Amino acid sequence: MPVTVNLDSLLDKAYESSSLQEILDAPVAALAGVSDADAEALQKAFNIKTVADLGKNKYFQAAVALYELSGTGAK
Repeated sequence: MPVTVNLDSLLDKAYESSSLQEILDAPVAALAGVSDADAEALQKAFNIKTVADLGKNKYFQAAVALYELSGTGAK
């Protein structure tokens, strides 16, 4: 059964109609709220160039895991 998810609020307008693979391959600035300067800083600091790179980065994964383990539920 296919699953449909609306990701528009997470994405820059230019990427709202993109496929999941296109989003993963897109520059980090494709995420809503991430500027080109932010993307450049991520590339310099962690060699993160795409949304997929950000998602698989061990430091970001560790931060998410620690947050989830805390059980605080804060957003």
